[in-house]
Amino acid sequence: MRQQLEANTRELEALAHSQGLDYYPVDFELVPPEFMTEVAVYGLPVRMPHWSFGVRYIHQYVQHRMGHSRLFEVVFPGNPGRAYLSQNNSLEENTLVVAHVLGHADFSRNNLLFQRTQEQVGYDIVELAATRARQIADFAEAHGVERVERVLDAALALEQHIDVNQPLRRGRYPEYVADTAPPPRDPFRSRFGQLPGETSHGTVRERRRAPVPPHPEQDLLWLVATYGEQLEDWERDIFLMVREESFYFQPVFSCQIMNEGWASYWHARLLREADFLPQSLYLEAVRTHSDVVRPYAGEDQTALAINPYHLGFTLWERIVRDQGLDAARAIMTQDDDFSFVRNQLTEELAEELRLFRYQASSDGEIRITDFDINDLHESILAPKFNFGAPRISVTELRTDGTLVLRHDHKTDGRGLDLRRARRVLDYLKHIWRRPVILHTVDEQGGHRILESA
Repeated sequence: MRQQLEANTRELEALAHSQGLDYYPVDFELVPPEFMTEVAVYGLPVRMPHWSFGVRYIHQYVQHRMGHSRLFEVVFPGNPGRAYLSQNNSLEENTLVVAHVLGHADFSRNNLLFQRTQEQVGYDIVELAATRARQIADFAEAHGVERVERVLDAALALEQHIDVNQPLRRGRYPEYVADTAPPPRDPFRSRFGQLPGETSHGTVRERRRAPVPPHPEQDLLWLVATYGEQLEDWERDIFLMVREESFYFQPVFSCQIMNEGWASYWHARLLREADFLPQSLYLEAVRTHSDVVRPYAGEDQTALAINPYHLGFTLWERIVRDQGLDAARAIMTQDDDFSFVRNQLTEELAEELRLFRYQASSDGEIRITDFDINDLHESILAPKFNFGAPRISVTELRTDGTLVLRHDHKTDGRGLDLRRARRVLDYLKHIWRRPVILHTVDEQGGHRILESA
């Protein structure tokens, strides 16, 4: 199978280039299914060790054993890109996966959000992650496994709390408030002060220190690493490592519907035009395609969650049909899921796809609430806001070192799991080594102040 798959890959790559796909070289590798699960859980082939990844692995393994999850491939954008294919896939499935990966590679090279992130993080994330894993192993040997794990507890608890509107490499805040020249008292005195021989006797103003932070700061990992005066250098390094990896994963999260849909559109198109494939292989691959992009799971004809493959594939097919491939490529380059869904998922298409908002009662009854297209957009996109995390900002760093956080529950539209929030505060205090306070709301919307133990 390996030799035939390699031959199919070369043919598909030539076909993809002839169809206008533009991507960095991709290294394909067949791996055992257990390795696929580990990569999906850790997010990278080699990554910093932590107990939370073991918990995720068990969940993924159970889901797979129950038939709720199957991994066909794991892809990492870069130059070169890397794609891991399961050895348990059939030749037909892996041929489809190769075509699917080429669509992903085209997307990640040309989408502006992916471009910006890769320019900052680098194009060799797999090697960078392996280097970081070795560094953390060295930290564990030098400072003890328990101490390193406590730092990782805090950093990984905050891994979603970054600000992608800021650059990856950013300096400290200005130390002083910017000087502003006082306005002249009147036009005559301004002219008088400019006469030859006249000397300006302005008042000397004392420079005023700028507050930290000067505005609510959402990049919690950066602020802790930059202004945590009690952190040791190796602790600071761990926070910055986790932050950099979060920057890498952010466009994958923000473009999931677009990206999976684009890859599905191209694997279907490439297979349809791949006349070098045997008819039996093509038909089996098409059957796999149907399984990937169907709107529902198993034998049920109703889905209570959006299948990003199905929604993205349908939208791209409609865009290419109605607007042309050039227009589709322009949208692919400029959009993320927020603009893509809001601009392309019309009321007519939503009705055709039978998409709607619903409520499920405790007795299992499902009731449709409304068909409003704007509400539907926001329901689909709500889990994607702020990297899927509650919007928490640092609003004050007091003179005694107390760190004050505030939950923007109005923008968030949701409360916090207070028990988990307390645990995160305790993680953070251990590293910050000063009190940590969080302002949030309870289930009734009342103001709550949580303090680290």
